[in-house]
Amino acid sequence: MNFELTSEQRSIVGTIREVTQGEFKGRAQRYMDGSFPWENIRRLAELGVLGMAVPEEYGGSGMNVFDTALVLEEIAKGCYVTAMAVLGEVGSQTRIIATYAPEAFKRRILPAVCSGDAILAICMTEPHAGTDVANYRTNTTIKGDRAIVKGVKTLISRVDEASAFVIFSRIDNQPGREGIGCVLVEKGTPGLEITARYHTMGGENLAEVQFNDCEIPLENVVIREDGFRRLLSAFNTQRCLNPSISLGLAEGAFEESVRYVRERTAFGRRIGDFQGMRWKLAEMYRDIEVGRSILYRACASANPFPDPHQAAVAKMYCNEMSIRVTSEAIQVHGGYGFTDEYAVSRLYRGARYGTLGGGTTETLKDLVGKKIMADFDEVDGFLGMGTF
Repeated sequence: MNFELTSEQRSIVGTIREVTQGEFKGRAQRYMDGSFPWENIRRLAELGVLGMAVPEEYGGSGMNVFDTALVLEEIAKGCYVTAMAVLGEVGSQTRIIATYAPEAFKRRILPAVCSGDAILAICMTEPHAGTDVANYRTNTTIKGDRAIVKGVKTLISRVDEASAFVIFSRIDNQPGREGIGCVLVEKGTPGLEITARYHTMGGENLAEVQFNDCEIPLENVVIREDGFRRLLSAFNTQRCLNPSISLGLAEGAFEESVRYVRERTAFGRRIGDFQGMRWKLAEMYRDIEVGRSILYRACASANPFPDPHQAAVAKMYCNEMSIRVTSEAIQVHGGYGFTDEYAVSRLYRGARYGTLGGGTTETLKDLVGKKIMADFDEVDGFLGMGTF
């Protein structure tokens, strides 16, 4: 086993860290009002970051899940809102299009994703069903060479900026999970309406979107058969990229804490010289390193999508770890940590999202628990969630 990053990976991480720390971090507070970080997105487009999930024949770099996670981790250290905006371009929605969409649509949309001219919004959650995919009500009816989309999706990111909405939809009213497919509704389609808006504690804006008999060409029906299995396989990518942002937020808060305790004095000493404070740092560092190991292993399992159970374990741990570490970072900073002027406050608010999006912690615990019950060997016991 080799736990070292390659020289190419180190170069990529170094470049992103330089841009994030030198440019994005100083601008992070301005995006807490829900503004979209266009300035940062255009800068990342210049670096080729937005094309990480796009195959080379469509103008991207076709990077694997592991390398993509490394980039998101680094961006999240400086700006959660920017990391989430990038996730929308390199996550499941882009990989679904790149893997399953008709050729004509790929050639039309994917080069624009790479350049930052096409922002994608993934639409899964409905007002009455989030994780409960089997009870989604949004439906697409096939009519000859056209399709009609009708339904409501909620808590959707990037609705004002999106060029296309990647929608988990029932196809021809087929029941259950087996009836779920995927369709694309482009901006400006008659019947597409934003009906509610929500501002999050992390700084992003979310919205409710209605599709009122939106008529789309048949080529925009990306998946019609065996949709749930294929969509869930692609969505496991999100269960590695979401926790990569959590890991980055924890690392950012940890770095801010180390800087603070090396400078802040009390009782004539640096507060970092007190045993109690050193123990806090040690525990934060330990938790981050455990999360890194679990997450990187899950990312490395992708072929092309990650192992679902390794991804679930990584997401569970990193999401909850990030909340602990960023909260402790606020404690390290004392009263200053509770103010908007210090980055740890912003990082903590971003960390709280992780356990909610991409599959809640409770859902993933149930998924992993079922695997444990099914795979336990009475003779050999249980060696782990996958091969080493």
